[in-house]
Amino acid sequence: MHPDPARAPAWSPSRNAIGLWAVQGAVGALVLAAVVVALEVLLPLPTWLALLLPVLVVAEAVVAVGVAPRLRFRVHRWEVTDEAVGTRTGWLTRTWTLVPVSRIQTVDVTRGVVQQLFGLASVAVLTASSQGTVRIPHLDADVAARVADDLARRAELVRDEAT
Repeated sequence: MHPDPARAPAWSPSRNAIGLWAVQGAVGALVLAAVVVALEVLLPLPTWLALLLPVLVVAEAVVAVGVAPRLRFRVHRWEVTDEAVGTRTGWLTRTWTLVPVSRIQTVDVTRGVVQQLFGLASVAVLTASSQGTVRIPHLDADVAARVADDLARRAELVRDEAT
């Protein structure tokens, strides 16, 4: 696997990630709405601003809940090959992160509270370099466990072959 922008890595996060991102967007929109309500109650705002702020909050909510989760699902990708594990993220600026299997030191699986509600987990592949960490977010929990187990076995085989 090499960072070839013409070819996306093979796998997407779980489809359940769309729901998780939508819930996160809704929570953010509710917090923003609460701030706007507090501003309008506590401060004497010009009429045009008092009318514009709720419109902006609704627009932000539509994007955060209805658009952004689907875009994230389309652009976030991951792949494991015989030689490396890699991810591609980013909407405007695409970031490829690749870690050769021979550099893997630790493979972690994490399941946050909200991830658990959606049956998701994330895999973090760590190297000795802080720049070498690859995070594969929001996989189905069973897929994350299999990927982590597979990567840990591959890394151990590579270490055994080197000695």
